[in-house]
Amino acid sequence: MTENEIKSLLDSQRTFYKSGATLPVDFRMRQLKKLYAAVRKYENEINSALKTDLGKSAYESFMCESGFVLTEISYLIRHTREFARRRTVHTPLAQFCSHSFKQPIPYGNTLIMSPWNYPFLLTIEPLADAIAAGNTAIVKPSAYSPATSAIVEKIVGECFSPEYVAVVTGGREENSALLGQKFDFIFFTGSQAVGKEVLRRAAEHLTPAVLELGGKSPCIVDASANIKLAARRIVFGKYLNCGQTCVAPDYILCERSVKDRFVAAIKAEILRQFGERPLENENYGKIINRKHFDRLCGLIADEKVVNGGERDAETCRIAPTVMDNVTESDAVMGEEIFGPIMPIIAFENFDRMVDDLKDKDKPLALYIFTSNKKHARRVTEELSYGGGCINDVIIHLATSEMGFGGVGESGMGSYHGKDGFDAFSHYKSIVDKKTWIDLPMRYQPYSKKLGEKLLHLFLK
Repeated sequence: MTENEIKSLLDSQRTFYKSGATLPVDFRMRQLKKLYAAVRKYENEINSALKTDLGKSAYESFMCESGFVLTEISYLIRHTREFARRRTVHTPLAQFCSHSFKQPIPYGNTLIMSPWNYPFLLTIEPLADAIAAGNTAIVKPSAYSPATSAIVEKIVGECFSPEYVAVVTGGREENSALLGQKFDFIFFTGSQAVGKEVLRRAAEHLTPAVLELGGKSPCIVDASANIKLAARRIVFGKYLNCGQTCVAPDYILCERSVKDRFVAAIKAEILRQFGERPLENENYGKIINRKHFDRLCGLIADEKVVNGGERDAETCRIAPTVMDNVTESDAVMGEEIFGPIMPIIAFENFDRMVDDLKDKDKPLALYIFTSNKKHARRVTEELSYGGGCINDVIIHLATSEMGFGGVGESGMGSYHGKDGFDAFSHYKSIVDKKTWIDLPMRYQPYSKKLGEKLLHLFLK
């Protein structure tokens, strides 16, 4: 799509939004129900697309993408009417007699830019939030997952007219053309590098944005942890989607006294979950493309590999890999891994390890496996990160009752459920002042008699 075509599309959405068609809650509910029905209708095609792009099994595709989307849409169908109501707030005595309230309104014309690693979930879920809040949307899926982009375009085209919701496919030229337009709100999920460019371009128009980025998310395993259970859950989370998950445990910080037991448990779990030949496991995914495959291969130090390490360039598959005795100077610690490589770093002193984490970039997620309540409390209270779990990984995303988002280098803003509705809404603060009384103390000439005494009384 050319820049002029994109501008024309956005102009048509501006006209549609100005008509007020998206504002009634009943309209929003009908659109959410259409979207829900379409996702159910095309579930098999969605699974096939995800298999083509990322090698995902139908089970994983439903568990982590289409099923998650259905859960979010059904939650919004149940709660949007409540979310859209104005909220009465306390009115101070100085504003007697008034009614004060906060009214959520849509931002207006929004842009949603989604990534390739969960290309269906991370496109349709924010779209559902945008619809619930009463916006129009232009959706830009990743060029790296073309099969999923095609089914997204099919679903959106079947459900909505383009002046309401439209999909723009393509690569960098289309991205640049979109970011050159003045939207009312931008929602971006992707890498930190691209996120910086999105925020820079948004700033040119003073456009508010939510950025869902990533980073190196640590996973702490202390000496009090249930090692067997920790290994089982960490293997699941680390190698889900072949490691291409923004909240996957990026690296393991394991207390030295239990490290050997932990490594042995990790090896046993990889064997149990993926079999002796993971590259032949039809339920194990693949790296998105050769570019990322080559990047990941460059992060593997063969002399430190204690499990896995096998790779197949033809299929872009890398076996679940574990690297032991890793240091901060290793290449694998220099960037977000975003692949099936698990570096393990030993620590001796818990408090010193936590203090060291305070000096690092703020990650999107952080996990701790422990039976020590003081350790868990220190991590949750003192360290800054987007979100996480105690004695599990990833599952903090799996609820519409909690917002999900980053902080600092890992992003800004959050979404899911009510937080998703709020992300795509502006809350107007409104005072409805009654006319039957008008207190005189705010008007000139200011009196140093009764008026001043009354003023002090009202404002204390």
